[in-house]
Amino acid sequence: MFENFLNSPTDEETEFIPLLTSEDEKSITSEKLPDNLPILPLRNTVLFPGAVIPITVGRDKSIALINDAYKNKNLIGVVAQKDEKVEDPQPSDIYKIGTSARILKVLKMPDGNTTVILQGRKKFVIEKIIQTEPYLKAKIQSLEEAPIDKDEEEFVAIISSIKDVAVKIIKQSPNIPTEASFAVQNIESPAYLVSFIASHINIPSAEKQKLLEENNLKTRAFQLLTLLNKELNLIELKNQIQNKAKSDIERQQREYFLNQQLKMIQEELGGNPYEQEINELEKKAQKKKWNKTTREFFDKNLKKLKKMSPGTPDYSIHLAHLELILELPWNHYSKDILDINYAKKVLD
Repeated sequence: MFENFLNSPTDEETEFIPLLTSEDEKSITSEKLPDNLPILPLRNTVLFPGAVIPITVGRDKSIALINDAYKNKNLIGVVAQKDEKVEDPQPSDIYKIGTSARILKVLKMPDGNTTVILQGRKKFVIEKIIQTEPYLKAKIQSLEEAPIDKDEEEFVAIISSIKDVAVKIIKQSPNIPTEASFAVQNIESPAYLVSFIASHINIPSAEKQKLLEENNLKTRAFQLLTLLNKELNLIELKNQIQNKAKSDIERQQREYFLNQQLKMIQEELGGNPYEQEINELEKKAQKKKWNKTTREFFDKNLKKLKKMSPGTPDYSIHLAHLELILELPWNHYSKDILDINYAKKVLD
């Protein structure tokens, strides 16, 4: 989650892009979209109203569109591709619902790529594609949000929960900067909060598109909260696994270190009693007239015993098992007396 914080351009000339203010939100809400917009298809990215994101453009059509719009300070229409692998998306390859955007800055990066900073404005639906060259252009219709009561207790609780879960995710993700937590906590607009987090949450583009297409803010917020809880559960599970693995490795390293020290001390004192114990087992095993299966079984378990730490419970169990195998009378038979009268005499 919040990967874009890590991927934002850091050029010296780049200005800090502030969070959306209440005045900005009013400006976006009252903004009237033109009837036609140039359409910029994006791969793996969905732009939400109010959100500011960096994108890298490389396709000729995209570069031409950006240059024209930036030079004339025009709005553009940003839509997501259905299939990221399509290099030259046609009208059927893009979603119908997108977000108008203003180009805040165009940056030429050291690697030769062009990075564009976009700010989402208002949602729209494509009614008709009216141009395909030199880039897509469409007749669009602005989409207005369904009215809701923002003071309703349930809605307020959902928004508060979104902030809480998002902050937990940030705190448990060491690769996410603390600025993300500060940003989330200081967003006052519920609509922008949902857009901001939806832009950065680590989910497939198709899921983000579903959020964008939902026209009811309360429903969209609840859907986002569900996705955030799934993300939090996944992060917590991953952290538990990593902590357990780390603990196991540390324990093994500690045991190895202590065993090495123990060996050195025992060598100084005249030998390792555990090695002598194992050597005795090997000598006894050599005298046994076992079949091939029994011999292989014993040797396998003896090797396992050698690798164990003498201080562990498993060592004692394996040792006792091997000693029992050695004590059994393999291929040794007694002469039985099958005389009933003699047996009766002994018993009487």
